[in-house]
Amino acid sequence: MDLRYPIGEFKRLPSYAPDLRRENLELLRQAPGHLRLALAGLTAAQLQTPYREGGWTVQQVAHHLPDSHLNAYTRVKLALTEERPAIKPYLEERWALLADTQKTPVDVSVALLEALHTRWIILLETLGESDWKREYLHPAGGPTSLEATLAAYAWHGRHHIAQIAGLRRRMGW
Repeated sequence: MDLRYPIGEFKRLPSYAPDLRRENLELLRQAPGHLRLALAGLTAAQLQTPYREGGWTVQQVAHHLPDSHLNAYTRVKLALTEERPAIKPYLEERWALLADTQKTPVDVSVALLEALHTRWIILLETLGESDWKREYLHPAGGPTSLEATLAAYAWHGRHHIAQIAGLRRRMGW
């Protein structure tokens, strides 16, 4: 098994049926609680353990989730208020090295993810069929629909939580 992708790599579909969107909304809704459970009881030393050799520490992964999901939430709002806006990507590997990632307790990022997902879900549940097809332009990924964004971030949360859970299983934590 590839420890980088414990649930497999994300595969974008050409379109997403309403039932698949509902499933992805539910996965997005569950992610903060699953993250909280994955981090429960870990010591400071365990939080500083990379989930795989050469990978981020558990703490970096925990802080990366709201960093990434905040960017996605902003992209969704841009796509809903502008016509095919060009978005700016961010250097996640550099964000993972910043002081807030190193010094902030992981519970703060779990709370941030909970609040963010509450707002994001409320917004996404109001979208009509044509809204799901709205797009933003990603410099590397090209045109990206809101339904593809939802699928990607439903996967993204599960992906990183599985990295933490896999480490816990391997280490017997």
